[in-house]
Amino acid sequence: MRQLLDRLSHLFPILDAHEQRDDLSFITVSPGHVRALLHHLREHEGCNHLVLLTAVDWLEDGQFQLTYLLHDRPRARDIGLRCFIDRGHATMESIHDMWPAAATYQRELKEMFGIDFPGSPRLNEPFILEGWVEIPPYRRDFDTKAFSERTFNHRPGRITHDPALHMKQKLYPDEA
Repeated sequence: MRQLLDRLSHLFPILDAHEQRDDLSFITVSPGHVRALLHHLREHEGCNHLVLLTAVDWLEDGQFQLTYLLHDRPRARDIGLRCFIDRGHATMESIHDMWPAAATYQRELKEMFGIDFPGSPRLNEPFILEGWVEIPPYRRDFDTKAFSERTFNHRPGRITHDPALHMKQKLYPDEA
């Protein structure tokens, strides 16, 4: 894995590289280099399986972290490619033409985080949250409690019993 990271650092401006395990590393690059690096990993390094594309909301830093996880089956290794995009202008280049499955991940990230992937198919069609009008629910500034209180009727909670006392009352009702 170290050899792969060294090769990549000579070809691309890598901001950070971290070897998590012998078979798993993470690389951080600027958003403008993601597509070229993904293409290189797929075409020249054997990482041809897109395992996932996910996001993390770093609200305090005003950024989203996108992580692309690729797998190299013959060498049994994984490489994660990370980049940070501006939360206020959350747009990233689509990779659906490289991995068709990416279109599904991108639709989910658009709906749940509000990250735009221009040109990705069916990106603006409802995916999970049909009829949703709030801010995207995976954004950390989405207030789940306030949404629930506005949307759902209150219902009383369950009554809990001390298990030992409850069983004593059930088994010996005359003594209780």
